[in-house]
Amino acid sequence: MFALGPATKVYVATGATDMRTGFEGLCGLVRDELLCDPLSGYLFLFASASRTRLKLLFWDASGLWVCAKRLEKGRFLWPKAAPGTKSVKLCAEERDRECHGA
Repeated sequence: MFALGPATKVYVATGATDMRTGFEGLCGLVRDELLCDPLSGYLFLFASASRTRLKLLFWDASGLWVCAKRLEKGRFLWPKAAPGTKSVKLCAEERDRECHGA
């Protein structure tokens, strides 16, 4: 497993992502669209257009993690972004609030 410390940056891709995308495709999106290094140790989140599926990309110094989740009911809450913005960076407080539903 991987652990997220308070200093771990979380980037949320604002657009819809094809959930068939795997390791190489997600790395390409991080590098080319979000303009970040996929091997930075930051956590990158991607969602389907319907916001019922989510993928996570994370480098833990020994390799890449790609995790997926599909909701059976409801939709993921997704941050709003200014037009043309490719990602939103969550601070630790926002990340904790979103994860714990506060």
